[in-house]
Order: sequence, then C-alpha cells, then structure tokens
Amino acid sequence: MSLTHAQVQAQLTGPGQLFEMEEIGDTGVRTWKHAPAHFRTLLEMSRFHGEKTFLVYEDEHITFEEHFRRAATLARRLVEEYGVTKGDRVAVAMRNYPEWVVSFSAVLAAGAIAVPLNAWWTEPELAYGARDSRAKLIIADGERAARLASTGVPLIVTRGDGPAGARTFADVMGEVTADVKLPDVELSPEDPATIFYTSGTTGSPKGALGSHRNLGQSPMTVAYGLMRAVAMSGRDPAEAAGARRVTLLTVPLFHVTGCFSAMTGMMFTGGGLVLMYKWDPEQALRLIEREKVTTMIGVPTNAWQLMSHPDFGRYDLSSLTTLGYGGAPAPPKLLERITENLPDRAPSNGYGMTETTALAIGNGGADYQARPDSIGLPSPVVDVRVVGPMGDVLPPGEVGELCLRGPNVILGYWNKPEATAQTFVDGWLHTGDLGRIDEEGFVYIVDRAKDMVIRGGENVYCAEVEAALFEHPAVDDAAVIGVPHDELGEEVGAVIRLAPGATATPEELRSFLADRIAKFKIPVHVWFRDAELPRNPGGKILKTHLRREILGA
Repeated sequence: MSLTHAQVQAQLTGPGQLFEMEEIGDTGVRTWKHAPAHFRTLLEMSRFHGEKTFLVYEDEHITFEEHFRRAATLARRLVEEYGVTKGDRVAVAMRNYPEWVVSFSAVLAAGAIAVPLNAWWTEPELAYGARDSRAKLIIADGERAARLASTGVPLIVTRGDGPAGARTFADVMGEVTADVKLPDVELSPEDPATIFYTSGTTGSPKGALGSHRNLGQSPMTVAYGLMRAVAMSGRDPAEAAGARRVTLLTVPLFHVTGCFSAMTGMMFTGGGLVLMYKWDPEQALRLIEREKVTTMIGVPTNAWQLMSHPDFGRYDLSSLTTLGYGGAPAPPKLLERITENLPDRAPSNGYGMTETTALAIGNGGADYQARPDSIGLPSPVVDVRVVGPMGDVLPPGEVGELCLRGPNVILGYWNKPEATAQTFVDGWLHTGDLGRIDEEGFVYIVDRAKDMVIRGGENVYCAEVEAALFEHPAVDDAAVIGVPHDELGEEVGAVIRLAPGATATPEELRSFLADRIAKFKIPVHVWFRDAELPRNPGGKILKTHLRREILGA
C-alpha cells in the first residue's frame, strides 16, 4: 500500500528517529534535532568513516581519515603560524581540487569564517571579495593566486606557482601525523561560519553570512529528501540508508549546491565525492564507469550534455541511480530525455538559494514524474508562503513572492544592514521569485522578480553586465536579457543603442568586457538598435517588450 506524504513524514520524523525535529525556543522555527551542532562535530563524525574513500580527483583517492588529518593539521597551522582566531575571515579561491575541501574544513575547524570566492571571477571581482570580507588570509591555486597578488593579503598557494612572498600549501602543511588534534576553539550553532558571495541586483555581490547551524542542518535536509523519495516508492528507508553513495560533482564547490548539497552531505553519510577539473561530459561518462558513481549532482545543463554526448552509449552507467539537479530552470524535454535514455533512474529537481544554504524544496521520484513543472515539497523544517505586494499571505493557487523560513536561512548579508532588512523580514526570507503553492503543498516557480539570467546554474544579474557595457564609449544605452537555450537554460543577450556617430561590433564589445566581468556573464547575443529602448514612465526599460520584439516571446 502506498503511503501519503503526511504518513511518510510522520514515520521519518517521529520521536527517536534520525529526522526528529525540535523547535528553537519560541521562534516557531523547527530544526533537525540530531543534526551536527557545528562544523567541528561534522568533521569529527566524518572520521568514523575511516578508510572509506572520501575524495577522488583524477588518480588521487583520499580517505576520510586522511582528510581529517590534513584538515586538522592545516587548522593548527592557521592558528599557530598565521594567528587565525575565531571570527577571522579566510578566503578559498581555487578549482574543485581536494585542497579546496581540506582548506574549507580547516578554516571552519579553526573557528574562522570560510569565504569561498568564485574561481571564475576576474582580478577586480576577486579583489572585491577579498576586500569586502576583509580576509586575513587567502588559500588559492596558482591561477587564482596570480589574480589575487595585488590585494596584499597573505597567500597560501597550491597546484601552481604563487607570487613573491606566497607560501606553498605543502610548506605550510609540513608533516601530517596520525595523532593530530583539532585546535581548541568553542563553537555554537549561532556562530558565523561562511560567507558565500551572491550577485547583487545593484551590480556588487553580497556576502551571504551563514551560521554553523545552517551548515549542520543542510546534510540532514538532503538526506531527508532521499529517504522521503525511498519511502514514497514503497521501499524500506533503513535499507536505502545503508547503501553507499558515490557522487559525481559537476558544479563548483564555491557554490552552495556543490558545498552543501554534495560535499557536506558526503561527510555526513560516508559517501564518496568525485571531483572534476572542469565539466566535460565525456570525462563524466568515464568517471561514472570507473568510480561506480551512483549520483550525479549539478544543473540541468549537465544532465542534458551527458545524454547528448556521441559516446553516451559506449560507457557502463549501470551504477548511476540518481540524477539530481537544480539552480536553473529545467528544460521541459529533460525529464523525457532521461526517461528515454536512462530508464529506471530517479531524476530529482530541487530549489534553494545561497540564502537557504542550498536545498530547501525538492521534487523527486513519482512526484517529479507527475509534476515535472513543480519544484516539489518543502523540507519538513522549512515553512513556505506566498505573499502579495503589501506582504499579505495569499491563498493556494495565487501567484506572489515566495518566502521561506527555517534553520537553513542565513543570518543576513555581510556588512549590508539595509539589504539584510529588505530581504529578511520577521524571520522570513523574501526570495524575489514569483511562485504559487497548490492545495497539496507543492511549490511552483512562475517567474523571477529579480532581473537575472540563469546560465547553466550561474546567476548573471543584468544590472552588472549593463553597467560594464556602459563603460564602453560607443554605448549609449543597453539592456541585458535572457535568451532561451536548450542546454544552458538561458544565455546572455544584450540590446545596444550606440551613441550618435559611434561604431562598434559584437566582437569589440565582448573583448572590451573580457577584463571587466567573468566570461560566463559576457553576452553571446548582441543586437543593435537605432531607436531608443522602450521605457516605462519611471524610466525602467520594458524588457518584456524587448523580448517580444527580438525573440517573439
């Protein structure tokens, strides 16, 4: 007999169960009672997985015990040699190398605040992150270290050469011993833990300040989503909980999806995490076969490109049971293609933000098959509601701004009290996304209230790209819009009005932008327009008119 969602939730969250909940004081916010209180607890728990493989990168295989020893050693070096104390900010800027995970773990274990910087950022963007967070130290790979040299912040460099004065990762680490202990530091769930930068609509990224509670709750939320799908399918959750998961990570660790939906989840459950130098569908196919990958986590683009590769049928993908994706709209045909090319697999879609420490709402299994246009049901510890323009709560079916509340919602924005006050109101996060909730509690995203393009899971805020375009002397006016794309979800497009008598080509504009904004933000499509761009009486560009005129949509 199939169970209802209410029955499954009661079964999984009952007294004494792993997913038992409790309330934080009288706030109305529920938490996972048995979640790690802070990252040091999670790190120490991970050591019990011992000689199981935790990290895989190319031919390197690192066990949970090896990771703990390296993280503990580096944490001690940060405290003893660099004077890192509780609350200091330490930035991490590198590709998905094993050292990223070790560095992140060490920073948090030392009581400092980890600041993952976007590895795709240009030199000015990286400098902004280091300056805004007031980083005491930066741990970077060689490529990022060269871009960060001008900041004057001390550098530890791995996988490449560093500028003068920088120390190598190996030199700082020195000897790693079996009896190494974590440095002494007292942590509580409310202590700040991370600053992840999220693009701002004004053009300057905002530092999302997350707590140790946010971080500890996240792997529990991911695990609950998996167990809920198992229970809804009629299988025994206890049996599924014992199966080891090996996850291929196709998105960067400096995004919350990579860090919290994958990395900390594997630390919690004892699963393996397979890293890639960069996303490459053929390499992904090879790794799935070689490492017996059970789960692939990324954005819809990754699943699409995997199945589109001409050698897709040549590899043994029998170990792959789950394709999880989120962070961008899933193309309507994606579920159909997965069903056709990878039958009997369990695709899942999720919704979360930097501000929700990744996953908050999820849709998987039969629910996803039945409602592919929904982002699913909220986690039991997450409350959702839809509000109107005046903040009034709307009934089921009506469209308004989606708001969330829960132990996963961050503390606010780093040193931005006004932005914090606008986004976090009476304990509720205002997402900026327009959505609706049906009678059964399933959530649907209708549109984005924020002016943003999501390209393959990367947020591109139009105001930032427009500001960079306006720096070109030939540009008189500019509007950036999203252009639908089957694989990426959207590409960046720009409508340009040139100054009288000025000339410019799309190639010239892209070259001009190359040193100003990250590559993924640079418009792929450029249209020139002689007439003035359409605006409303308040001066705001009517982008819906432009899209209709240019794209017919």
